[in-house]
Amino acid sequence: MKKNNIGLENKHVLVLSEKLNELLANYQFFYMNARGFHWNIKGDKFFELHVKFEELYTDSQLKIDEIAERILTLGQTPLHTFEDYAQKAKIKPEKNVSDGVQAIKKILEAYEILLPLERNLLRLSADSNDEGTNALMSDYIREQEKLIWMYSAFVAND
Repeated sequence: MKKNNIGLENKHVLVLSEKLNELLANYQFFYMNARGFHWNIKGDKFFELHVKFEELYTDSQLKIDEIAERILTLGQTPLHTFEDYAQKAKIKPEKNVSDGVQAIKKILEAYEILLPLERNLLRLSADSNDEGTNALMSDYIREQEKLIWMYSAFVAND
């Protein structure tokens, strides 16, 4: 079996990179949506949600960079055009959302897409002895499970 520069089998690397690119595309739209929610939020929870959405898009920006760099570490090329992202992403752009509860529900819907992708990558990376990708996905999953609990509590009465 041929291996890449970090000792992973090329056949595994291609699958992992494809799935990481899919995750990257979804994170690009997640980022864009969180940024739009941050800008457009209105209402009595403005100050609280404005800060939370900034935390989300800032964290997403870091994850986007980490995912792209992981793809490069695997010896592959990350997607880098919005055309590619639009073709790969299941998360769709949200337009003119200013209601806090609606925005949080959209965030929760996005996690319903991101978490299964990350769990699949966790399994694939474990099967491929790719500890770097595995650790990254494990961290993302742990963080997002807590956020899902918190955001679900926020919208529990609606």
